[in-house]
Amino acid sequence: MKKMQSKILTLILVLLLTTGSQSIAQYAKTDTTFKKCFVGSSFALLGNFAKKNKPEFAQLNFGYRLTGKDVISIELKTWKYAWPLGIPAFSDSFEAPETKFPGYIREKGFALVHQRYWWKGLYTGIHVMNAWQTFHDTDGLKIDEGFQIFNTYRVGYHIKLFKDRFFIEPSLAITHRPYHTKMPDSFKLEDDKWSKFLFGEPGLHFGFNF
Repeated sequence: MKKMQSKILTLILVLLLTTGSQSIAQYAKTDTTFKKCFVGSSFALLGNFAKKNKPEFAQLNFGYRLTGKDVISIELKTWKYAWPLGIPAFSDSFEAPETKFPGYIREKGFALVHQRYWWKGLYTGIHVMNAWQTFHDTDGLKIDEGFQIFNTYRVGYHIKLFKDRFFIEPSLAITHRPYHTKMPDSFKLEDDKWSKFLFGEPGLHFGFNF
């Protein structure tokens, strides 16, 4: 996943430097002909091809454009992870053996999303995810259950492709875990060493308008 996040960040920078202003223009305030609905996902799916520490990640987005500037959507997501979420991706502690949980956490849930366009394709977004957790030991056996709220505060660009049939959205985000139920002690011991905030997480979403 560390290499995948590095590749996503590089791709984001390339897209922002090479994409023309026409392709990232926001939807006009008075435009009533743009396609109001979309489905999509995230290029984080590519992490499932990793040779180790596969996240078994899946995401499906359904969105609706209220106006040319305001978008609401729902994200259905599941994934698993074996390290605390507060570890920075480019630090030596990321996926290090000494910071690993004694097992892994599987999450399933949904996020409610609001995006606001400010200038051309520039937008900000907030994703509030309700995540139901299962805790598994090193043998894969379930040992406990939990719940957390996982927020993502995102800044990105909406880039139109193929006459607005498709789009991609490179972004950077701050993630925040404002609430979670009590973890098993062995998991909590590792998780408490790290912040509930994580800064600079790269993202790259894509979708189809209809």
